[in-house]
Parts: sequence; C-alpha cells; structure tokens
Amino acid sequence: MTLPRTPSFRLDGKRALVTGGTRGIGLGAAVALAEAGAAVTIAARTASNVEAVVNEMAAAGFAVEGVALDITDSDAVRTFVDDVEPFQILVNSAGTARHSSFTQITPANYQAVMDVNLGATIFVSQAVVARLLAAGLPGSIIHISSQMGHVGGPARAVYSASKHAVEGLTKAMAIELGPNNIRVNTVCPTFVETELTAKNLSDPDFRSWVLSKIKLGRLGRVEDLMGPIVFLASDAAALITGTSLLVDGGWTAE
Repeated sequence: MTLPRTPSFRLDGKRALVTGGTRGIGLGAAVALAEAGAAVTIAARTASNVEAVVNEMAAAGFAVEGVALDITDSDAVRTFVDDVEPFQILVNSAGTARHSSFTQITPANYQAVMDVNLGATIFVSQAVVARLLAAGLPGSIIHISSQMGHVGGPARAVYSASKHAVEGLTKAMAIELGPNNIRVNTVCPTFVETELTAKNLSDPDFRSWVLSKIKLGRLGRVEDLMGPIVFLASDAAALITGTSLLVDGGWTAE
C-alpha cells in the first residue's frame, strides 16, 4: 500500500505580487505568502508606505520588494510587470468603497469604485497572465472579493455590484486559463477590522447589526484571511479554480 501524502502548502521558489499590500488584508497576504517561502512584491500607490512595509518585512527576514504603482493606470502596470520576472502568484487586494444609499449614488463614486475593484483587477491580472502564458508557467490568481459579492447590504449597491462582477470575472477567467494550469479564485471575507472598515464599525448600531449576522459572533481579523490565501496559492489547492472561499463567519449561510 502506498499512503497518500498531503500536497505542500509551501511556496518556496515562487514569486508573488500583492496589490494594496501596505495595509489591512493586503499586508496580511504579503506576510503570509512570505512566511510560506514566496518572494513577495508589494504594490501600492504611496511610496513611503511601500518603503516602510518592505523595510519591516525585510528586517523580519522575508524576501520582499516593493513598487509605488497606481494600479488603475493599466499602462504603468503593464510596463512594470513586463520588466520583471513573471509572478506565479497574484493577490488582487487593492480595493475601495464609497457607501451611500442607492438614490444617492453619484457617477464619480460609481466610477471610482469600479476602476479599482473591477478595472484594476482585470488589467493587473491581464498583465500577470500574459507573462505566465509567454513563459509557459502555471499560476494562482486570488482576487480579494467580499461576502458582498454573494449577498447585498444597505448602502452598498455599488460596492456589492463591483464584487459580484469580480465573482463573475473569476469564473470566466478560470474557464479560459484552466488549460494553461492557471487557477483563479476569490477569497470573500466578512467585515474585517481594518482602516477601510473602521469608520463604519465605530457606529454602535451598525456594529451590532454586523455582529448579529456573523454566526460565529465576532468580526474578522486580518489573520483570518492569511491561511486561506496561502492555501489557494499553494499546491494544496491544485484542483481548485473558478470558485470562492467564503471567510464570513457564516454570514451567507442563511
């Protein structure tokens, strides 16, 4: 009898790009991938933030680089990606939200959210995939989506629409890229305590409503996303593509 062996969760020898990697879930993703052995490149808009995170991660012994990059500038993204070795792991973590009631949505806020949450996800992925295809390399692309890509919520019409779009994008990408052994999945967190959510969660009534929906009875932490991201990036998830890993404390179970 030959016993099966668990595929490795290690990422040694792989290069990873994390957008929005200087804070919140993106920072958690960068650290998690580096801990698993990947050489990580952090991309974010503000150079000083990139430098601070790179210095701290390097001091901790991680293989890390950084680039100040506006991910909504598709030409700049393509130029950067084309000038470095291919990334076998991509985590599209950069995101934004401009919440309002449906009747108060403005064209400017709609465009701002869609440009980052959907547009940048498409064109950063396109640049990374082009290099993988040219090199004949496998890859794992992970979009940080949201439970709001599976349900709706008050004052979240545009944000929810952007994340539902990312879920559809993921399935279409998985179908096209599967024959090239490039996997595409989403991680869908519930409300996680980050800079992005701090203002809304400071409202006691809103916080109480959120906690009433989360069956495990607590808000998410960045650390709750780190394991799932490593899993989807690794060979342990080799047959997983075109799907969503809901890290929502049971919000969408009902």
